[in-house]
Amino acid sequence: MRSSRIVLVLPDAPLPFGGAAARWFYALLRGLVDRGHRVTALVVAEPADADRSRELFSPDRYDVRYHRPPVRNGKFKKLESLVYPYSYLYSRELVGEVEELTRSRDSALHLEQLWSGWTGLGRVDRCLLNIHYLYDIDLADERPTSFEGRLRRAMTFRGERALLRRYPVITTLTDRLSQRTREINKKAQVTTVPLGFDSSLYRFEPARPRGERPVVGLIGSFGWGPSYTAARRLIERLWPEIRKRRPDARLMIVGRKAKRALAEFTEGLDVELVEDVPDIMPYWNKLDLLLYAPGRGSGMKVKVIEAMALGVDIVTTWEGVEGLEAIDRVHAGIADDDSGLIDRTIEILEAPESTRIDRRTAARSLVETNCDPTRSIEKLESIYENILSKNHNSRFN
Repeated sequence: MRSSRIVLVLPDAPLPFGGAAARWFYALLRGLVDRGHRVTALVVAEPADADRSRELFSPDRYDVRYHRPPVRNGKFKKLESLVYPYSYLYSRELVGEVEELTRSRDSALHLEQLWSGWTGLGRVDRCLLNIHYLYDIDLADERPTSFEGRLRRAMTFRGERALLRRYPVITTLTDRLSQRTREINKKAQVTTVPLGFDSSLYRFEPARPRGERPVVGLIGSFGWGPSYTAARRLIERLWPEIRKRRPDARLMIVGRKAKRALAEFTEGLDVELVEDVPDIMPYWNKLDLLLYAPGRGSGMKVKVIEAMALGVDIVTTWEGVEGLEAIDRVHAGIADDDSGLIDRTIEILEAPESTRIDRRTAARSLVETNCDPTRSIEKLESIYENILSKNHNSRFN
């Protein structure tokens, strides 16, 4: 594809070991610039993350502009946030930059994650909106008991659908998300573009040394619904039976808000909770197996992809491998019911090392194929080209 002018809006700093979305943003920004595109990235980030990102994206090569989330107080601002969910992330200055940078019809606007759609409403004709997850799926079974909770849920659904219906060109990470998006916006051009993940940053260890006691664990951000429900299920329903069958096993749960969210459920149990660590990699190295069994949670699960890249054995649900062409007992142990998850955990812990190496190697290969950033960016390039071609032709018709 010829070099294009692309404006990116990113709701998190592009960092190779940042949050789940940040890893894709890192691969996306680098990949587009490496392929010769003229990119300006407008990034929402707190100062610490912005500083870390600046060290990776030098201004002589990358045009990255950082915006802090605005401080908004008062009843009017709360009402605005209710009517326009999550719009509070995006300052007026950022929205103004979007409008200025995309004034020319030779610029394509790429918005990452649904709520960044609030910034591009004046440029929907030259925009690609990328969807990572949908509350329409994730909150479908949630029934808040308070009036405020019910109102917020209703307004979130309303805002999500309103944005989806405004944009004519949409990409999503998985076929499940694409199908639901088409149901909401029947006129949109919807394309599945898997999450790009730079697995070269992860040292793959197919033959992981076993400790005296196998460590089953969960790594995540426990303020996020799917990770929280997965932790509760692991502690309350799965771990007691696993411990009966493997008394020597240990359970370790690591991540943001781990103690605050889960301490009351682990009291009196032999569960190690580790919260808000500066570097998660040493804890990955301690795990023999990641056991991640979320409730509803659409989109691709970066913790599963990361475990596969590192060579950590995995037991999860079909929800956990959404967007991956994973096969049960080939790439991971995959089951939706408690007994199936428990059986696969014991099966992996007791498997010969050669079997575990084969599974880890297959999982790493799956990530390299399904999540290849170059393939994802090539798909995006064809969409940019189509957007820019339509806008070019419209000037002369």
